Parts: sequence; structure tokens; C-alpha cells
Amino acid sequence: MSMQDPSLIIEEFNNDNSSQFWDALDSFSFHIDRDYYERCIERHKNGELVIITASLESINIGYCILNWQPKYAYFKKCSIPEIQDLNVLSKYRRRGVGCALIEYCESMARVKNYKEMGIAVGMDSSFGAAQRLYVRMGYIPDGAGLCYDRKQVAIGEFKPIDENLSLMMVKELI
Repeated sequence: MSMQDPSLIIEEFNNDNSSQFWDALDSFSFHIDRDYYERCIERHKNGELVIITASLESINIGYCILNWQPKYAYFKKCSIPEIQDLNVLSKYRRRGVGCALIEYCESMARVKNYKEMGIAVGMDSSFGAAQRLYVRMGYIPDGAGLCYDRKQVAIGEFKPIDENLSLMMVKELI
């Protein structure tokens, strides 16, 4: 993993950086559901979650969401916040941006006295870099097997291998 760029800025979404956030979303190669992100911004304003952005030289190059109220049953039951939608523009990967976003989320959770952090990772090869990153950062599977849309997949059940099929992971925050 490369060293983090000293000019990297990690901060919470606010009205001052909202246009850069939308520009960054438009730069990603995958489909962006604008309604979903509008709802996230409302939930951010309500304190249910925090949208965190990463920028270099005033260009938003990544983001993630720290959800204080995740819908995954185990995280909800155990009061474990979840890092969601971690994305870094491909040309800025392997520069420590993903690590910096995760570390920022972990710090926020520690301040609120959370003992664990949750994160999910997709199961197809397009999530390979994230799978490796999360393990290197100390995240381990929660032991419940695969989930589809945050619900456990039962033995013998068939689900498509897409962005909704994931492995839920946890890390102890010391």
C-alpha cells in the first residue's frame, strides 16, 4: 500500500463541499442513484449517518458513509455502526485514501464510545481490492456467512452475485 498523500483532506460532507461531492459521484464508472444520495444527505443532516469525503486539491476523489443505524440485524442488535459505500476514484487508489476514510470513521466511532465497527464487502472480483484492504485493516467476518441486501443467505438459497451479495465484517475498536 502506498503512503497517504499529505495534501489529502478527509472531512464531513457540508454545503460548502456539496458540489464537489456531486461532481465526484458523476465521475464514478458505476450507476449513481441520485435519489439514494439525496436521502443520505437528509439522513446526514438528521444525524442518522455521516457522509465523509476525501479530496485532493479541492477535487473530491472519494467518500464513504458512516451509518449509526445500519439495517443489518446483527449490527443493529449489537449497536455496531457500519461503514458503507466506500468508494475512491480508480486513478487515486493505492494512495491511502480508503485507509484514511476508514480510520476517520473509526475515530468518530471511538469518540462516541463504540467498541466495534462494521463493514460489508461485495463477493465478486470487482471488490477484490476492498476485500484485501479490510482484512489488512483488521476486519474479520462476523461469522454469519453471506448476506444479500443485509439479510443472511440460508443454506440452499440462490442469490445473484451482484453488489448486494456481501460478507459482513467487524473490527474491535481498541
